Amino acid sequence: MSDSAPHSTPPLRLELTASPGLAVMILAVHLGAAGCFLTVLTGWHGVALSVLIAALGGIAAWDRALLRSPYSPRALEFSRDGTAKCLFANGESALLQPLKGTAVTRYWVALGLGSPRRRSLFIAAGMLAPQALRLLRLWALWGKLPRVSSRQPAPGPG
Repeated sequence: MSDSAPHSTPPLRLELTASPGLAVMILAVHLGAAGCFLTVLTGWHGVALSVLIAALGGIAAWDRALLRSPYSPRALEFSRDGTAKCLFANGESALLQPLKGTAVTRYWVALGLGSPRRRSLFIAAGMLAPQALRLLRLWALWGKLPRVSSRQPAPGPG
């Protein structure tokens, strides 16, 4: 007989994929802000600020939507006890925390992170498969994943 727990199942792992649509949206918002600074400020101050805002948009899209940075999230892991963590490209991880309020919609989920580098995580619909996004939304709303009862009968012949 082994001493391992009878219910020692591996954690559920949801792999994240890049979202080009979110990257375009991030970049468009930053380019719009850069254009606003160009129209309001004159001289080299306006040009410098608009270039910096546009560059910030490119960096944010690279890290948050295209997931190309070493600090970008790569996967979410949910343990059997209901805790979850985010795994980053550089091998680090941080605990996930559901946020209250309007942090969950049909198209995206916002989560808190226990990380000194990043305080929140935004997952858009295109970053997970539809079923995986559904599981993430359920966890973000209720703090646990749905389970099948051990007493539930197996489906019969159809």
